[in-house]
Amino acid sequence: MKVIAINGSPKAEGNTYHALNMVGAELQAAGIEFEIIHVGHEAVHGCMACGKCAVNKDEKCVITSDCVNAVIQKVKNADGIILGSPVYYSGIAGTMKSFLDRMFYVSGANGGFFRHKAGLSVCAVRRSGGSSTFDSLNHYLAYSEMILATGNYWNIIHGRAPGEVEKDDEGKQTMRMLGKNMAWILKLIENGKGHVEEPAKEQKVFTHFIR
Repeated sequence: MKVIAINGSPKAEGNTYHALNMVGAELQAAGIEFEIIHVGHEAVHGCMACGKCAVNKDEKCVITSDCVNAVIQKVKNADGIILGSPVYYSGIAGTMKSFLDRMFYVSGANGGFFRHKAGLSVCAVRRSGGSSTFDSLNHYLAYSEMILATGNYWNIIHGRAPGEVEKDDEGKQTMRMLGKNMAWILKLIENGKGHVEEPAKEQKVFTHFIR
């Protein structure tokens, strides 16, 4: 089994990276492969709402000038996904937001290939805004019918200078619990195959409020 973590921080080894590694250490201790993909420093175009990914059905975004399509295929083939972002104005960092909008839209437009994977999100923050960022990251996972791993508190760790999160004992415990719980969920999913019937997928119903 393998888990891919997406580092949405511009800093390759900032506090988001340290938080992801704390989760990853527990996954690796449980025998699960773990990889961090850094996208926060990339020039990622926002979604243009062209809908071509739904028309072409090729599991690709029509924008080919950045890393999104390559990462989509790596994440599709993983068993679990972790989303990590720093907190910018109480929200997801801009590049990460653009990346997630496109990656998850392509998945949904192509049959929802993140469905029933294990997922979790973490964010690193200096002081406040972590809860709203954590909530926003979870929107992608919940909408995709993923199975969320949880910890014993909100998935937020505190620090300013890179590496300072190592001093946040409560935050570190949360990251450890996330890793342990995700490993447990992944093993439950794997061991349930062929024994527990998976819920049938339903065609998405779209409505709006114009009458």
